[in-house]
Amino acid sequence: MNRKLSRLLQPSVQLYFVCLILFALVSAFFSLPLAGIELAVVVVLIAYNRTVSRRQKRELSRYLDSMAGSADAASQDSAANTPLPMIIFRPESGEIIWTNDRFLQLTHQREHLYDATLSSLIPGFDIRWLKEGKEICPDEVEYADRRFLVFGHLVRTGEKGRSGSFLAATYWVDVTELSHIKETWEASKPVCAVLLLDNYEDLMKNLTENTRSQLLSEIDSRLDAWVQDTGGILRRYERERYFYFFEEQYLSRFVEEKFSILNSIREVRNPSGIEATISIGIGKDGSSFQELLSFAELSVDMALSRGGDQAVIRNRFTFEFYGGRSKETEKRTKVKSRVMANALSSLVSDSSHVFIMGHRAPDNDAVGAASGICALCRKNGTPAHIIRENTVTPAKALYEKLAKVPEYEDSFLTAQEALLIADSRSLCVVVDTNRPEQVQAQELLQSCNRIAVIDHHRRAATYIEGAALNYHEPYASSASELVTELLQYTMEANQLLRAEAEALLAGIMLDTKNFTMRTGSRTFEAAAFLRRSGADTGEVKKLYQNDLAGTIAKYSLIQTAKLYRNGIAIAVSDQVTDRVTAAQACDELLNIIGIDTSFVISTDGDRVNMSGRSQGSVNVQVILEALGGGGNAAAAGGQVTGKPVQEVYQELVRAIDRYLDT
Repeated sequence: MNRKLSRLLQPSVQLYFVCLILFALVSAFFSLPLAGIELAVVVVLIAYNRTVSRRQKRELSRYLDSMAGSADAASQDSAANTPLPMIIFRPESGEIIWTNDRFLQLTHQREHLYDATLSSLIPGFDIRWLKEGKEICPDEVEYADRRFLVFGHLVRTGEKGRSGSFLAATYWVDVTELSHIKETWEASKPVCAVLLLDNYEDLMKNLTENTRSQLLSEIDSRLDAWVQDTGGILRRYERERYFYFFEEQYLSRFVEEKFSILNSIREVRNPSGIEATISIGIGKDGSSFQELLSFAELSVDMALSRGGDQAVIRNRFTFEFYGGRSKETEKRTKVKSRVMANALSSLVSDSSHVFIMGHRAPDNDAVGAASGICALCRKNGTPAHIIRENTVTPAKALYEKLAKVPEYEDSFLTAQEALLIADSRSLCVVVDTNRPEQVQAQELLQSCNRIAVIDHHRRAATYIEGAALNYHEPYASSASELVTELLQYTMEANQLLRAEAEALLAGIMLDTKNFTMRTGSRTFEAAAFLRRSGADTGEVKKLYQNDLAGTIAKYSLIQTAKLYRNGIAIAVSDQVTDRVTAAQACDELLNIIGIDTSFVISTDGDRVNMSGRSQGSVNVQVILEALGGGGNAAAAGGQVTGKPVQEVYQELVRAIDRYLDT
């Protein structure tokens, strides 16, 4: 109402005429002739005003029409003569409607491209980005020996008979020179590499200086030939370490060759027949030379932790692995074990609580190693707690055996209970895994300020970083063996409980398949120490007894096995099978003549379990890593969720083919 009143009170010509009429009516009371004259004048003024208003409206309309026509002409002229090549086409069919002269020059055509389609003119040009509402093509487009950055938009046409149809207008910006400059810059970025002779000590042992010089000269000549055409700098800065600095454009060649230098170096042998092996750590995408060197050193450490004889590339985000197929050889020293034992004892003594956990669904190796850490904590007077899951695990029998021991009455906690008593001085000890996503309680791992890792698996791209102590030996048979070595330097044999000794021995027997695989002299030394501590092999054997249903399920799995390429057996079953039974079936397949590598894939609820075993040259860890698994060269496994068994089987076959064909 107020808005209407304000509009009525605004000054206007009509208001003036109304006022004049009112004055004329008032004048009629005094003089009728005067009032008549005034009314006549008002009528004439009204007629004149209407005539002038109509004329002004016509002139304004003509002016606006002329302005719109000029704008349309300017727009059409701008589109036709724009310095950017331009195409208008139908996005549904790719039919080209119009191109300007700039684009015709690219096509070497003088006339409009009649009856042409975008796909025939520019094969491979994807226009989905336009349909998704984007205004710039995500990738550069190559056409007519040039590179373009393409901008565009969709316009609704409203054509008769084509309701809701669209036209696409695209503008092509030539970025050829800029793209070449960018490629040159990318290709010339610095890359740093650290090369390490893995087995220098074994290679040079008991050799004369002359023979050593000849071996090193042969290795140096092969390395020089490998880097000859790169223009890089290769220098030895320690007896077994090299520094290599080169441009990134040559890295793709090394990758395509699968780092052939690894095979070339293995051809060098000492008089005893020991092959030389080398590990290569490469750092790229660093913001400084210091960061590049840090990436390279981290990569070579990763290569060593995975067994050596391989190349690892570290960029700003992740690792890439190449090689690593040769058998691992024992390269541990007792000096390191003694140092680690003393360091772990100091950490335990300075802690308020020690929380011990392994990987999810822990097996006997994880629980056995955890019991060994409990013994070390008891020796140092520090409360220790083993994290136990509420679900059924492969180590159920061992858990129950330890729970009956008085010293373990209050040792088992859930992850939630551990979080309630954790404080700033708590120590978290992770055994039998080095990957944060595989631990039993990630929240507990993140909440503890101090972490110790004891593991024997080859390191993957993700691993627990920032650990106060990292005892990682991929050459050991098991985590239980590593813990047993630590105990030998910190306590006497009679200080270890019999149940703990049997748990540790059970872990070693599990991962060595009853001392038949991945055993070294240190493995038997650890077993001898446990035997002196009271371990009964008969009691340990009982931990691996199967019930009748489990035995039938194991052999049912074996019946599904089929041979695939070079003595590889693959068993696949849709029947629900627990993880332990699947692993036992995988072990059993290796007892068959002609099979030196086995894989078992089976379903377990909403998960698909994968197991891999090898007693030959095939590295099952490299194969199962491609499917998200892990382990070591002789024994590996993994779990997949959200996929059917047959799909996992097809992925496994492809991973095996890639491994064998490269």
